[in-house]
Amino acid sequence: MGNQALDVNSVFEQADLGITIRGSDWIFTVCSIMGACCLAVIGHSFTRPAHQRLFHQLIMVALFVGCVSNFAVASNLGQVPIQVEFVRGGKVVAAGTREIFYARYIDWFITTPLLLSALLLTASVSWSTLLAVILVDEAMVVCYLLGALTQTTYKWGFWTFGVAAFLYIAYSVLIVGRRGANNIGGTVRTTYNISGIVLITTLLLYPIAFGCSEGGNVIHPDSEAIFYGILDLLAKVVFPFLLLWGHRNISFESLGLNTTEAGRPVIREKGDYHASGIDGVGNGVDTQPTTANGANGATAAV
Repeated sequence: MGNQALDVNSVFEQADLGITIRGSDWIFTVCSIMGACCLAVIGHSFTRPAHQRLFHQLIMVALFVGCVSNFAVASNLGQVPIQVEFVRGGKVVAAGTREIFYARYIDWFITTPLLLSALLLTASVSWSTLLAVILVDEAMVVCYLLGALTQTTYKWGFWTFGVAAFLYIAYSVLIVGRRGANNIGGTVRTTYNISGIVLITTLLLYPIAFGCSEGGNVIHPDSEAIFYGILDLLAKVVFPFLLLWGHRNISFESLGLNTTEAGRPVIREKGDYHASGIDGVGNGVDTQPTTANGANGATAAV
């Protein structure tokens, strides 16, 4: 019977310019790839001890959310018609309103922090740096969403705020994170540099895709679907593959991730404390407790 998603879901308010069956078929393909990769990551996670599956779990959730959001987009759901700022000719002729898929932005709001967390944890950045990147990333996605839903030229103000947020993320990945990975060295450095370049380059292309589609109304929604679909596959399939492949030879201890099996607390030997004065190395800082007179481990006589 073929793909009938657009016909079945045509009962909702439709834009003058939207995806066609070809665009829907492509997005369903992206959805299927992400679903299959999600199952593959779940299966591969069982090759690691239960307390060392953090990176698999972050990527698994990102793939699952991406699969769901692409299913919504392919089904022509999770969208709202918005009056375009620029009416073009050719394939985007007569575009009074254009489909804006807010489902995509919900996806990015959830998944990009997960992907960035997986990358930056590989470099053992400080928790404060990680938290800042996550919050700025979410602000970036919100800015892009507000821009997409704005009908006037003010959408480019939100786009500019989003790009500014991206620049902070790029700095954190390319400078702070890279410094931490280089300090650790070995496989960590190689894995971080390769996968980091893939992720940050992909994130750079998203605002360009926005400018060509929701923002500037330059390309048809089918072309938009292809553009975003390729970027999503790079971010959620290619990048995770490179990262997990590198993590085969990376121990959690080398990253400062002191995880242990459920029900078994981390036991430190006496004097087993470390501190780091370099932003980019060490998830948290442990300091050896001292008494009032400054003697380590000493107790006052009663």
